[in-house]
Amino acid sequence: MNTVIFRTAAPLIVATMLVFSVYVCLRGHNEPGGGFIGGLIAAASIAVFGMASGVPAVRRALKVDPLAIAGFGVLLAGFSGLLSLFIHAPFMTSIWLYLELGDTTVPLSTPMFFDIGVYFVVFGTLSAIALALESDHEEDL
Repeated sequence: MNTVIFRTAAPLIVATMLVFSVYVCLRGHNEPGGGFIGGLIAAASIAVFGMASGVPAVRRALKVDPLAIAGFGVLLAGFSGLLSLFIHAPFMTSIWLYLELGDTTVPLSTPMFFDIGVYFVVFGTLSAIALALESDHEEDL
């Protein structure tokens, strides 16, 4: 996949997929979607970027090891469940905070942070796998 058209279109495709993956992740606890599906879309965008630019370019663009991203996601998802213990509720009980920002109310919740943690776990894990498979493929060429 080393065509000029693909290399030219890949950054636009990747950016669109990443924005869509964040949208799917953030709407997930109210409608279909969530952290898992959003993470799959984001990891697929990294795979597209890897096919177009090569693994070294993707690793430079990420700036952080994908498995470190996955580890951060595990910590975030676990911590979101532990927050309920501070209010003497069972593990993974939802906690909601409503922030008043001008005329708008922004709801924040532990399920949202759990979904974001799952997003990072799926994104980091599948990106690491895709980059490892792509780097093995580049060595064969």
